[in-house]
This record gives sequence, C-alpha cells and structure tokens, in this order.
Amino acid sequence: MGACHSNIFAELPAALSAEVFETLATGSGIRIERIVSHAHSSPDGFWYDQPQSEWLLLLAGAARLEFEGREIIELKRGSYLNIPAHLRHRVLWTDPTQLTIWLAVHYAN
Repeated sequence: MGACHSNIFAELPAALSAEVFETLATGSGIRIERIVSHAHSSPDGFWYDQPQSEWLLLLAGAARLEFEGREIIELKRGSYLNIPAHLRHRVLWTDPTQLTIWLAVHYAN
C-alpha cells in the first residue's frame, strides 16, 4: 500500500445536518479523525464517556467543551487539549458563522 496524501481542509461537506466524523488513520491502539461541525452541540443530558484518551486540536472555527463537574473550556483556532479516558465531557457550542474543524487523536493509555 502506498502513502495516503490529501489535505485536512479538502472535501469539506457542503451541508451539515449532523457533525461529520471521518477516520483518517488507524493503528494499534490509535485512531485519528477529522470532525467537522457547524453550530452543533451535544444533546441535552448527553455526555461522552470514552474508553480511550483523546487529544484534540481545533484547526478552524471555535467551540466550547464542558467537563462534568469541572470548568467549561473555550477553544479557538490552534487550541489543543488532552481528555483522559472516561472524563465525561460534552460539546456545548460550535461556531454558527463558520465550519469548526477538529483533529482528534484517540489513543490507548
């Protein structure tokens, strides 16, 4: 198999009725994905509780994440954070004026 080559900003969806999750690469204990949001948030009462840790980089747009029993974090272009496995969190808001593009790296501890 040859090298996979593309651009993280290529082939962005034209209409987003829901967030778009696209796996870019996988390996032993790791998954890298691009997430595209536009005015999306987690449903009321919904919390992500993931078995793997997740490192996030916000490439474009803006977002707010809420962590259960903790602070709300504002993200803008270039912001990154690490979310440990099973740290419950939710997306409160993503920018309604532009696409929010995330690079997410899910990895085993």
